[in-house]
Formats: sequence, structure tokens, C-alpha cells
Amino acid sequence: MPTEKRDLLLRQFETASTLFHFHFDDLTFAEVMWRPARIAMHVKPGEDGDWTADWPESEAYEVGPPSAAWIIWHITYWWTMVLDHSFGAGTASRENIAWSGEGFQTQIRELEQGWLGALEGLDDTALDSNRLAVWPMSGRPFADVVGWVNIELTKNSAELGLLRFLYAVRED
Repeated sequence: MPTEKRDLLLRQFETASTLFHFHFDDLTFAEVMWRPARIAMHVKPGEDGDWTADWPESEAYEVGPPSAAWIIWHITYWWTMVLDHSFGAGTASRENIAWSGEGFQTQIRELEQGWLGALEGLDDTALDSNRLAVWPMSGRPFADVVGWVNIELTKNSAELGLLRFLYAVRED
């Protein structure tokens, strides 16, 4: 069932996704694990084998830049949160969202497909309603959350692109 608002948001997502995949699709694990600075937000394997991400106490510049691994974990985090809180049990939290390590490509593609599948079933009434808008914002039309996902994916794509440029000219 085509709807004007959903179709607009999906076209915006397609643009954001194209930019994202330009920087993401051929990322290597070595690039992902590269730290762009001595102090950088990154991921590390936990004792149970799951990868965990650094979580800064502030967004001050002194926390350092994120690694590509951290950015990909961050995408995994916010997409899992939105999907779970809007269409699932609503129990996901930052502490229980692990990064998949070398399976990062598959993990992101599964989230993307889940998101597109969820949006396909929505009409303008659902997008205008705040019923699904739980995280990261509540009390707003769900279309605002969908727009936020588009912006967040675009921002993370730009960050990945910059890191790839820096990685390509690094002087290890």
C-alpha cells in the first residue's frame, strides 16, 4: 500500500543507504579495527567472546574520535534499539547490544532489511501516530523517528568515509 509520507521517507533512506554502502560494503576487518588516534572510542572482545563498545561519559572532543568498529557498533546499537522498541519487545539496552566482530557486514545488513521490512507495512496514519515512537524520542509522530534514522545513517556514513580516507593515507 503506497503512501506519500512513507514513500518520501523511503526515498530519503535510499539516498542515505547509498552513501552508507559506498563506504561500508568493501570495508575490511583491518580497516574497521584501526584506531585513528591514540585516544579513540573503540570496541573490545569481552570475556564471553562478545564484543563491547566504549561508552564515553560525555561527548567532549577529548574522548577522541571513534574507530570504524565503534561507528559500526553505534549503528548496530541505535538500529537495534529503534527496531526493538518500536516493533519488538522493547527490552534492548545499550549494555546488551554486542558487536559481531568479523560478522559486522551481515549484522548491519540484517538490521537494514529488518528496518525496511518494518517500514513497508506502515501507512501515513501509522507514521503520523506516536504509538511506535518510543526510542530515541517519544510523544512525536513515528515519521520523526524514521527521519532521525535517515539522518543518523547519513552522519555515520560521513564518519566512516572520513575514517576510510585517513586509513588510506596513514603512515604506520
